[in-house]
Amino acid sequence: MVHQLSVEDFLAKSQTLPVIDVRSPGEYDHAHIPGAVSIPLFDNEERVQVGTKYKQAGKDAAVLLGLDLVGPKLTGFVKQSKKLNAQDKEVLVHCWRGGMRSGSFAWLLDTAGLTASTLVGGYKAYRNAVLSAFSQPRKLVILGGKTGSGKTKILKELAQQGEQVIDLEKLAHHKGSSYGAIGQPRQPTTEQFENSLFSQWRQLDPNRRIWLEDESRSIGSCFVPMALWQQMRVTPVAFVDVPKAARINRLVSEYAGIDHTLLVEATERIRKRLGGKITKDALDALAKRDYATVADLTLDYYDKAYLHGLSQRDPATVHPLISQDDKPAETAKRLISWADSL
Repeated sequence: MVHQLSVEDFLAKSQTLPVIDVRSPGEYDHAHIPGAVSIPLFDNEERVQVGTKYKQAGKDAAVLLGLDLVGPKLTGFVKQSKKLNAQDKEVLVHCWRGGMRSGSFAWLLDTAGLTASTLVGGYKAYRNAVLSAFSQPRKLVILGGKTGSGKTKILKELAQQGEQVIDLEKLAHHKGSSYGAIGQPRQPTTEQFENSLFSQWRQLDPNRRIWLEDESRSIGSCFVPMALWQQMRVTPVAFVDVPKAARINRLVSEYAGIDHTLLVEATERIRKRLGGKITKDALDALAKRDYATVADLTLDYYDKAYLHGLSQRDPATVHPLISQDDKPAETAKRLISWADSL
């Protein structure tokens, strides 16, 4: 017997059971529930064919076409699904709306001896849960600082010292600047970024504080959910003020070994913002592999941009923390002490 589960129950069971996404490969590739396995009922072309048939000839004709298309695949569906949980033989299944695709797939698995549960409302209901979650108030603390301040390292140290942390840049596969995509995997869609963020968000204790890095709304091509970003803009900010020399050293250590062409392209992308002369000087320094000079020149632009964004906040929420040394572990301890005093 096929069971139907709410989003909350479906996600709770997904912690221990495999999730099968029966939507088309294109739908899955655009965005999916983190950890879900793609076993598409129809491929991309077949999905279009069935949809067209539905519009032109109605539901019955579309169903018959669908049966013709999936008939030869049924044995494969069962074999793939059984491999996901060969011992307990229980799986979770969803499609877009929680309708015919997931229901038919789950019925097939149930007939073949597996226990299959479907998601009421499908992936669409899941997405509604994702977006509504970020409007729920949380005890946020924002870690601020100019480019090169080592904020990612500090976040890691905060996590190691028992704090709740979400690394938005890690989820977005981007460090936030023109150079931010260098050395990173391909960025997810904003929808997938939101799904991954929600996956972490829902596992955190809402009664404890959560640290996030100070970000603009966009991180590369990904956008922070508006409801979360609005919370981030009014919450306390610990502005870690690290000397420019230390920040230059960190940036050189992070980027000096990276593909030279990518650094040139990233510098060219901000030509208008840097200005012609500074861009020329930076490119000349790159040609000489003088990465410290490149960092020095570009930081002038990024520092002004960051401080402008910081100035848009209520000054009462911004708390400077001066750090003469680039020591993330010690900085994390100081930040925890400061946050405890709020």
